[in-house]
Amino acid sequence: MVDDDRKWFHVTAHTYGAWLHGDPRGFRTRHHRVHVEGDYKNPPPAGMYIDLEARSRRLMKQEAVVLTAEWRRVAGEAMRERLLELGALVLCISVSGQHVHYLAKMSPLVPRRWTGLAKKHAWHVAIDRGWTGSLWAKRSKATPVKDRAHQLKAFDYILRHAGQGAWVWNFRQSPPPAQSPPVATGGL
Repeated sequence: MVDDDRKWFHVTAHTYGAWLHGDPRGFRTRHHRVHVEGDYKNPPPAGMYIDLEARSRRLMKQEAVVLTAEWRRVAGEAMRERLLELGALVLCISVSGQHVHYLAKMSPLVPRRWTGLAKKHAWHVAIDRGWTGSLWAKRSKATPVKDRAHQLKAFDYILRHAGQGAWVWNFRQSPPPAQSPPVATGGL
């Protein structure tokens, strides 16, 4: 029996411009440097951070990225491919218009690093297929899975994104068949 120090993680990443400082749904500053009222479950009072959101939008170098169904598949397949190459045991992945979720087992030292490499690979694949501009927001969030019940809950949560139009893959499927790449539409 091989000693396996890997742990399960539910990882979330977003497309460029999906969640800005000042977002009316709630937001967090890096390392919680600034206390922000509310969160996505209990948003801050309407208009409370309107100036901060306007500033964030002015500083954007391009429009916010919302992936079409074709680009969701391209990004998801590329991310899954790279994570598997790195040695992650990927149970499932979903790619929606503005966010990615995946559940994978990997060393506790690498989840954000490997997610960054997977996002970079997906961006390169997209560029090769005609994408222009940025694709991903900086960073990602890797939540350690506490126990089997938490793992099952995360797995079901990720798969449910299919009902919202997400491209979804799970370990029970063989890799989806290769399809022709989508036609570039100005990066969105």
